[in-house]
Amino acid sequence: MEDRNSHTAGSLPQQYFDDVYAANPDPWGFETSPYEAEKYAASLAALERPTYPNALEIGCSIGVFTRMLAPRCDALLALDIAERALALARVRCADQPHVQFDQRSLPDQFPDGMFDLVTVCEVGYYWSAEDLLRACLAVAQHQAEGAELLLVHWTPTVADYPQAGDAVHDTWLRQPWWHAFVSQRHPLYRLDVLRRSHQVVV
Repeated sequence: MEDRNSHTAGSLPQQYFDDVYAANPDPWGFETSPYEAEKYAASLAALERPTYPNALEIGCSIGVFTRMLAPRCDALLALDIAERALALARVRCADQPHVQFDQRSLPDQFPDGMFDLVTVCEVGYYWSAEDLLRACLAVAQHQAEGAELLLVHWTPTVADYPQAGDAVHDTWLRQPWWHAFVSQRHPLYRLDVLRRSHQVVV
């Protein structure tokens, strides 16, 4: 996790991620890191429902967590900005026909549909403050009352990122459209699960 770099004042651009995956197909050790394995287990355990009819994973990378989340979903749409990562994710989940992958840049290219679960894991700090707020609104507009939102982010300072992990969670929790029902602080990451409330989004 510590070797992520390339500073920008705005959201990190697609070229940043293209370069990262060109240099290493698993740049953050999703397949091998004990940190990732423990975080994935905690994330799945924190979700309230046994299954979700329609789920959205924002920032799926090479699909390690996608593969773990898939049995909990009737339909799962996994998104990433990097096509190299998506190619590996498609192979990893090739035997999961209810999982679909799409290359998109969020918040600009948010998919249509309503989602019972949205996951924003290790991706929110790549957005600028403005784009993070736009992402909050976009997610709110695609969730009905009672839907869940999983937020998980690395909390140590990374100077090259537009946002800190805690800032991402604090920003989301200030929005009127959710309330947290799970809040956990681990040595290296923060995990919150939010439930969509009844407020109307304009």
